[in-house]
Amino acid sequence: MKLFKKTLLPICILAIFFTACEDSDQVVDGIVDNVERGAVLRTIEVVSNEIPIGNDESNFAVDLEIQDTENGTLVQSVEVWLGFRDNSVAEGGTDFSTTEEVLSETIDTSDFMIGEFGLPRFSYMITLPELVSALPISNSTVDGSDQFTIRFELVLVDGRRFSFADNSGTLTGSFFSSPFLYTATVVCPPKPPTPGVWTVEMQDSYGDGWQPTTANGGGPGLIVTLSDGTVFEIGLCTPYEDPGYDCSDGTSAGTATFTVPAGLEEAADFAFQGDFWGEMSFQIITPNGNTVGDFPASTDAGSLAIDFCKD
Repeated sequence: MKLFKKTLLPICILAIFFTACEDSDQVVDGIVDNVERGAVLRTIEVVSNEIPIGNDESNFAVDLEIQDTENGTLVQSVEVWLGFRDNSVAEGGTDFSTTEEVLSETIDTSDFMIGEFGLPRFSYMITLPELVSALPISNSTVDGSDQFTIRFELVLVDGRRFSFADNSGTLTGSFFSSPFLYTATVVCPPKPPTPGVWTVEMQDSYGDGWQPTTANGGGPGLIVTLSDGTVFEIGLCTPYEDPGYDCSDGTSAGTATFTVPAGLEEAADFAFQGDFWGEMSFQIITPNGNTVGDFPASTDAGSLAIDFCKD
């Protein structure tokens, strides 16, 4: 079945290609027609949306582009609204708390620059101390897994406003990527992993083991490297070839463990090799029984963001 899926791919691509060549202008025109009365704020890049606790230089940062029917000139300014969600539930408690939004600042058109497509762009950054100062909270309030919300609101020259509440699926999707609302999560800084037996629960939605880098196999999906140089290669065995490492049995699901010794002074590196078919998911669990990473199918290859607050 893997080969069947792979064989059909070029045919599908050709069909989409010729259809797109014929209809792409109509599709784009239809999208623009639906939003021509307003304006959108397109995400160019989310530079940083994780805020390590205790680091005054940690920040949320994003690059944005303004789009409207007059090449961005309909927008008079951009308001920045901040909020805070306290996800740390006290022992015995059940409720999370959320602060009301506050207007942090107004970005004037004089702060815009013209981007590569001839449209206004600006970069926005706010540090952890600035976030705390702008909101009715204190440093002691902020803990791991808490979240700051950053919402942008476009103010047009005719007085109209556009923000998150005005969004549609078209605007938040891949074409415009215009959510207006962003979340910055508070994380704990990296630290040496807890000594003891760690567990990795693995799943494969297709039921034929892991193929992280090639159609047939390609080695381990997860590689854990301790600061003392110890390396653990982790993944589900595949029936298509010899994986070349000590994989875990189970084509649909399986469990692997690795032991972290005491005395390590630096954090471990958790590297994911990729997900060729978009079928691999896994969870990383500490010796304390806490899940410090829950990674869905199609997770990008590279170093994994571990929630050190739960380790």
